[in-house]
Amino acid sequence: MKGLVVKNTGSWYTVRTDDGQLLDCKVKGNFRLKGIRTTNPVAVGDRVEINEEGWITSIEDRRNYIIRKSINLSKQSHIIAANVDQAFLIVTVANPQTSTTFIDRFLASAEAYRVPVVLIFNKTDLLDEDALRYQQAVVNLYETIGYECRQISAETGEGVDDLRPMLDGKITLLSGNSGVGKSTLINRLVPGANLRTAEISDAHNTGMHTTTFSEMISLTSGYLIDTPGIKGFGTFDMEPEEITSYFKDIFHFSKDCRFSNCTHTHEPGCAVLKAVEEHYIAESRYQSYLSMLDDKEEGKYREAQ
Repeated sequence: MKGLVVKNTGSWYTVRTDDGQLLDCKVKGNFRLKGIRTTNPVAVGDRVEINEEGWITSIEDRRNYIIRKSINLSKQSHIIAANVDQAFLIVTVANPQTSTTFIDRFLASAEAYRVPVVLIFNKTDLLDEDALRYQQAVVNLYETIGYECRQISAETGEGVDDLRPMLDGKITLLSGNSGVGKSTLINRLVPGANLRTAEISDAHNTGMHTTTFSEMISLTSGYLIDTPGIKGFGTFDMEPEEITSYFKDIFHFSKDCRFSNCTHTHEPGCAVLKAVEEHYIAESRYQSYLSMLDDKEEGKYREAQ
């Protein structure tokens, strides 16, 4: 029997079978040994085969997935979702602030696995004039690079209706730091979803985890994949020489470097360093690139605060 994994609670997987049943399934321990080393061998969005006893016996080839380093097990990865058409990265410039490092790491990982990303700037209603100007500057930066950006308020509904046509007929991953308003946005997009929301922690201005597992939510046409809030985004399974190609703006200039194996850190005739100096590449983007190189050199997981 075949079906689609629509929910992952860590130990159980809910599968919607091709004939419409919802079945709770498990995987056997040795299943974890196959393929990439990951804390979750099966992910929401996977097409799987299950036997009569409710065991998942195989996974169909994935066309893409979003992956990150597992926080506690640095040599393992965690697959956030598989077989997605696009990702909406929900970010906020305040309450809490999403760092550009986090945004850039997510974008680079999505580029690596060929997942288009739309940046959704939420909580616009809470911003004063200075914060609105800063948000517009960040939007301008990413739009110039080639990423679509939307400015919304999930709380008031401002701009949310404009997102609906973008979701039609697609499987869309929603991701972001804790506290950026994913649950509020889903409740606005999907009447009856009734996902729990939480107040921002005043002490640290960070979000509280309200989603503890990944789940696929049916739309009239398409699906949303809700995921737990991510604090950090360690890169995984990237070679240092590949990272350049996952930064569209840096890759554009790298073709003019004197050396084909240029790392864009110190080499003479480096077109990327020149572009940073002349402000054609944003300093924040370049620093994000260096932090990912640093990950690979030191083999560390780093939180993008």
